Amino acid sequence: MTVIEVGDKAPDFALKDQHGETVSLADFRGDKAVLLVFYPWSFTGVCTGEMCEIRDALPDLEGEDAQVLAVSCDAMPTQRVYADQEGLTFPVLSDFWPHGEVATAYGVFDAERGTARRGTFAIDRDGVVRWRVVTGLREPRTVSDYRAVLRELSA
Repeated sequence: MTVIEVGDKAPDFALKDQHGETVSLADFRGDKAVLLVFYPWSFTGVCTGEMCEIRDALPDLEGEDAQVLAVSCDAMPTQRVYADQEGLTFPVLSDFWPHGEVATAYGVFDAERGTARRGTFAIDRDGVVRWRVVTGLREPRTVSDYRAVLRELSA
């Protein structure tokens, strides 16, 4: 499986968020950069730590004319309870069915575990991937990296 490269056109998608609303990458084209954050599982330690860091930094991140979208292969009702419990106000998208289809398109689906790997893609207003990072299962990503890349995209 090949991970989407910097300079590639980001694969479009339409997924349900924690409220059952459809969110599409195309919704933001021409308007906002998108920080697309894949994570393995809701309600787990590293994932919850990362999502709460994003929650706490959201004014800075979205203040850079960007939209944060988090994606896991958990079902939409799970995403709803998770987002409510952790106070996540950004879209938490369900890539549950067809299982892992969007994670596969971005090259971050772990078929053995049936989950997304930890991958983040910064996508510009034209829908082109400008930055990416993929880490190990227990390796958290850092919000400071997100801030820096979104500042570059908004310049």
